[in-house]
Amino acid sequence: MSLIISEDIRKNYSAGEITVEALKGLNFTVEPAAFVSFIGPSGSGKTTLLNLIGCLDKPTSGRLTVAGAEVSRLDRRQSALFRGMNLGFVFQDFNLIPVLTVYENVEYPLLMVRNVPSAERRKRVMALLDSVGMADHKGKRPDQISGGQKQRVAIARALVSDPKLVLADEPTANLDHETAYMVINSMKRLRDELGTTFIFSTHDPKIVGEAEIIFTLEDGRIVDTRKAKGGKGDA
Repeated sequence: MSLIISEDIRKNYSAGEITVEALKGLNFTVEPAAFVSFIGPSGSGKTTLLNLIGCLDKPTSGRLTVAGAEVSRLDRRQSALFRGMNLGFVFQDFNLIPVLTVYENVEYPLLMVRNVPSAERRKRVMALLDSVGMADHKGKRPDQISGGQKQRVAIARALVSDPKLVLADEPTANLDHETAYMVINSMKRLRDELGTTFIFSTHDPKIVGEAEIIFTLEDGRIVDTRKAKGGKGDA
């Protein structure tokens, strides 16, 4: 069963008497454990689409199904619960909480949305920090680690609640070339280990080169779909 099914998804925004069509009838599917990139120029609709998939906004029309739920029909409370149970997020500016340690930042989603016993929380957090090479920095705060280390902590935080899907909006934009590759490779390894689907909105050719499915957006439409050899996704 497809993890994501988009059927004629449209999104309009109103500015006074002007209506802007941000997405114009998108149809696509994404399979479990896929590594997918949505690419395109600024204003093409990439971030709008990630917001819809992430239950941060609703389509104007069409049907969007994620992990078996028609998310376009969820109310605010249901959307928040769905995000907590099924989704993880990685952002270009990391979004770590500055007053919390590395360990506490990763643990935070488990405290917010799930009643996970402390022993289980520690097991999950330390396993993921170890997987991204940050276990030795667990007691540091975000201002004491590098940009690449912050992004690896953000990846661990996104995965700690065992989501089916991680949405990453320009996750390597603030990283140098070598660090960006390290972060991408960490994501691919964790995908292989955990079976998590990763979807990127990106301009970064390093991510595009590693993606198994590449959707190109222009002016709110999918104008090209490429499937890399051996990719696990489907379009």
